[in-house]
Amino acid sequence: MASIKCYAHIDTFDSKKPNSVLHFSDRCLILAFNTVSNTVCSNSFGKLKQARVSRLDTELSDVLQSNNVGRPVDVSEENVVVQNPRLHKKFKKAKRSIWKRLDGMRNVANDLNGNSKQQEVRVETDDLLLGNDDEFYEKLSANGSESSLGDSNSVLEKLESGGRDDEVLKFFEWMRVNGKLKRNVSGYKLALRVLGRRQDWEGAERLIREMETESSCELSFQIFNTLIYACHKRGLVGPGTKWFRMMLDAGIQPNVATFGMVMSLYQKGGNLDEAEFAFSQMRRFRIVCHSAYSAMITLYTRLGLYEKSEKIVEFLKNDKVILNQENWLVLVNSYSQQGKLDEAENVLASMHAAGFSPHIVAYNTLITGYGKISNMKDAERVFQNLVSAGLKPDESTYRTMIEGWGRVHNFKEAEWYYNKMNKLDFKPNSSNLYTMINLQAKHGDEAGAMRIIEDMITIGCQFSAILSIVLQAYEKAEWFDKVPYVIKGLLYDHVLNNQTSCSILVMAYVKHGLVDDAIEVLGLKKWKDKVFEDSLYHLLICTCKELGHLSNSIKIYASMPKRDKANLHITCTMIDVYSCLNQFKEAETLYINLKSNSVALDLIAFSIVVRMYVKSGSLNDACSVLDVMEKQKDIVPDIYLFRDMLRIYQRLGMVSKLADLYYKILKAGFSWDQEMYNCVINCCARALPIDELSRLFNDMIQHGYSPNTTTFNVILDVYAKSGLFKKVRQVFWMAKKQGMVDVISYNTVVAAYGKGKDLRNMASVARRMKFNGFSVSLEAYNCMLDAYGKAGEMEKFKNVLLRMKESNCGSDHYTFNIMINIYGEKGWIEEVGDVLTELKESGLKPDLCSYNSLIKAYGIAGMVEDAVNLVKEMRKNGIEPDRITYTNLIAAFQKNDMVLEALKWSLWMKQMGM
Repeated sequence: MASIKCYAHIDTFDSKKPNSVLHFSDRCLILAFNTVSNTVCSNSFGKLKQARVSRLDTELSDVLQSNNVGRPVDVSEENVVVQNPRLHKKFKKAKRSIWKRLDGMRNVANDLNGNSKQQEVRVETDDLLLGNDDEFYEKLSANGSESSLGDSNSVLEKLESGGRDDEVLKFFEWMRVNGKLKRNVSGYKLALRVLGRRQDWEGAERLIREMETESSCELSFQIFNTLIYACHKRGLVGPGTKWFRMMLDAGIQPNVATFGMVMSLYQKGGNLDEAEFAFSQMRRFRIVCHSAYSAMITLYTRLGLYEKSEKIVEFLKNDKVILNQENWLVLVNSYSQQGKLDEAENVLASMHAAGFSPHIVAYNTLITGYGKISNMKDAERVFQNLVSAGLKPDESTYRTMIEGWGRVHNFKEAEWYYNKMNKLDFKPNSSNLYTMINLQAKHGDEAGAMRIIEDMITIGCQFSAILSIVLQAYEKAEWFDKVPYVIKGLLYDHVLNNQTSCSILVMAYVKHGLVDDAIEVLGLKKWKDKVFEDSLYHLLICTCKELGHLSNSIKIYASMPKRDKANLHITCTMIDVYSCLNQFKEAETLYINLKSNSVALDLIAFSIVVRMYVKSGSLNDACSVLDVMEKQKDIVPDIYLFRDMLRIYQRLGMVSKLADLYYKILKAGFSWDQEMYNCVINCCARALPIDELSRLFNDMIQHGYSPNTTTFNVILDVYAKSGLFKKVRQVFWMAKKQGMVDVISYNTVVAAYGKGKDLRNMASVARRMKFNGFSVSLEAYNCMLDAYGKAGEMEKFKNVLLRMKESNCGSDHYTFNIMINIYGEKGWIEEVGDVLTELKESGLKPDLCSYNSLIKAYGIAGMVEDAVNLVKEMRKNGIEPDRITYTNLIAAFQKNDMVLEALKWSLWMKQMGM
């Protein structure tokens, strides 16, 4: 036992001296020696033995002999109390006998009788440290110069072994102050052990520097091993590497233990680079550490670096390492992992030849290897060899056999080993249970699956995990309709009581079309959470919708518990579902129900309702919903709703709304994408100034977005109608370069050139249109007819008509109206009559434009009366004359000197407000 030396003077007893006191109380015996004297009187101590304490010397002698102690002690009033059980048997047992508090006094009796010299007293440190620390350090400091280095180290060791780390560091600091650390390697090791436990690596590094610079201690592998052990114990790869590297940098050669610890650390941490470095250092120092070779082979095998693993095996041979059992087992595992089962069996045979007894791990490893390559014939052979070798298959053996038979889908054998395992009271692992569930699901063994589920519950598997395994197994086996027959008993009770598991099950049912089973579970559930329940129903409805099972969405919605207030999200989803089924009446009913219950719609709800009305063709109702939305100032449309609004306003021709919406979108600060640019240009082309539209188009190009064909055609049309023919050519060639040109593009350009009376380019574009594989459309022919006719190019006009007939291109109202107008302008009334006859023969009837052109032609030809009759005919056919009709009629009167009639019709037009 560690102790420290203290000194006191022991006087002889003298009954005449009042300062020498021997006092007996009814509770205890107290000895006090206070008088300092150099005189020795053996007779005085002899009197002590006669004062009714005849057993004192014998008891003291017995204690000394039993403790084999030969050191003198300090006996003073304040620290020596002797319990006398004979005097007071009920004295507290926590009090310690003076004899037990004295570390040793083998020859004290003789010394007291025959020696008066100042005696050395050693006090038991355990008692002092458990008591008053200040008193302990005061006494220790008072005798610091005399206390030995060994005693200090003993105290330090006792504190460290007792786990009293704070006191270790405090006492270590006292040793530093009192000069007890000079060349004291043992003291530093104890302190480093404490710092390692505390992971105070900076403090440890300071101590190591102090050992060299201040305490003249020689560093050794034991110092660093102390710290490396702390890292190894806690799996701290980084700090362990640091101390190992520092050890090498200090020129200290590690020993076998060092390499064993760091290699084990790297193996567990999977740190290959550091493991390779440490292994190279071990071989450089010609140190043989068996576990280091095993660790390297294991690391390489785990990472699939089998060639490097073979090199370590070569090193084993080259380094002439006598393999231990761990090495043999690692080699068997390595070859098994590589699929080299023949080599693995050879290693096992060599292991037995080397004198090692059969080991269950080796056989289990081989069985695992054969199981992984689905070679269960050899796996079964190894199993029989295991039994023949006198070994009993353990839990791992049966687990491995089950996995192997499961891998080859042999349900019968896997079930046999599973049942055998249960008879031997072995426990299957989760992998075994998963394997058995999968096999039973595949072979339709619902009863067996229920037993496996019971086993899962028995071994403590979580219900949620069991449920997931069962669902995955039956989904994989494509027998999911069997799941309701398997989930029974405790597992089903758990589902009904746990909302998470309940949601997992019903989601799986819905996913596989078992909607009725899902509704049944929801009807029987015992958990109560309305918010979660509504969210679950919403999720189920959305899942059916995404799967295209819209009727199932309706079925689930119908099964929902009734609420006082409709759920906005569920209702909106159902509006969308009914819209997809074109059941717009039901969808509108849900929307009206939301409004009647004063449910405030959010952005998504408005978007769904607007699209419902758009799809049903009720654009005005969609506009009404948008007006309601605009009144809710807290709702800002997203980019998708903005696009819907643009399309609605465009289809309704609401030009002012389009312009306002465009600037609102700009103000919203959205980041525009390609679709947004295309939508805005297509919808707002007639609502925006040409400069703004041109800027928007250029901005789209600069951002790297590609306009679609419709966008190009819209821009071509706007530029053409604005007379910007240069820009028309630029945009047309840009569209052609990007492959975005279609028939409409050519028609637009032809019309543009025709309107600009650029007949040469118009004809050129028409030829290129045909050359590029596009059939010249009726619209293109009409444009050319109009252009040639107005330019007076009647030969080319007739050529166009001839080409139309040759290409079997029929005529429309616009074609006939152009011909009537051109022939009428020329005064060719017969040709006009022929065109009118052809118009009627084609099954078409004159429209407003036809009548206006005919009235104009008759007026030019002087056929005023026929012109008036045409107005009557128009009314008879249900066509209301417009301003152009009457203007052409008045022009006919004026041209034929019928001024009064012209004035009469002019006054009538004013009265009508035309």
